[in-house]
Amino acid sequence: MQHDHDFLLEKRLRTLEPDLHCRYTSAIFAMQHTLSHYQQRFQEFTDHSLLHSMSVVNYCNALIGPEQVEMLNADEIYVLLMGCYLHDIGMSVSEKDLECFKQKLDCASYLAKHPDASSETLVREYHHELSALFIRKYAALLEIQTEEHLFCIAQIARGHRRTDLFDPVEFPAAYPLPNGNTVCLPYLGALVRLADEMDVAADRHLQPLYDIERLKIEQKIYFSRLIEAVLRMHIQPEGFTMDVKTDDEKIYEGLLSVREKIQETLDLCKAVIMERTAYQLPQAWVKLRRI
Repeated sequence: MQHDHDFLLEKRLRTLEPDLHCRYTSAIFAMQHTLSHYQQRFQEFTDHSLLHSMSVVNYCNALIGPEQVEMLNADEIYVLLMGCYLHDIGMSVSEKDLECFKQKLDCASYLAKHPDASSETLVREYHHELSALFIRKYAALLEIQTEEHLFCIAQIARGHRRTDLFDPVEFPAAYPLPNGNTVCLPYLGALVRLADEMDVAADRHLQPLYDIERLKIEQKIYFSRLIEAVLRMHIQPEGFTMDVKTDDEKIYEGLLSVREKIQETLDLCKAVIMERTAYQLPQAWVKLRRI
């Protein structure tokens, strides 16, 4: 990935509103250890640590660019950065919090269909909702100053998967804050969803969301090789290029499926942004480049 826009959001927030920048950095410092707790439950799993969150921020910086970042107010940048770093915090909830949060999850139908589902499976299925519940419970520790900011950050965490970004109630295009600013939740939610999907390079190292505990050893090897074959992601004005390296045609076929999934997410997020916001997402395609 290109590095022309490194720390774009962070620098802009520090310039516009130093207090919000301080709140954001304090919150991330407080949460960096918690973000690594997912490894206690998922010892062989795709990276959901602080490093993944940093990659999501980096992709958002590149997707926004220097012109559009000036369209964002300080609160929107703060909400976006907090959402980026906390979108996967639900993967790291403690067993005590999980038992508490399960009462608030809309998971009855899922449990009825999967009565033997493990806590690991439940966390994976609902980690975006668990992230929102975690943010709400620990809002004071995260130094989130108003209920309105809390709503926005929780929605961005939820919005990185499954939720309907077209829903004007769940993701209003101009959510009002007490200070008179508004937050464009469809744009921020689409950015995080797309950036999260784009973080597939080999340095994230393990497999995508699969029940690896039940996979045969051959399948584990296959998925590991699949992700290891993705070298890097380039963001270009018209689209995204994934550099891949493999001589195995079966692995390459799997990479085509990865490309298709990213393309589907790009198409959705592009439609949300174009139809519901004043922002632009010019990229239209995802391609593989075999190295």
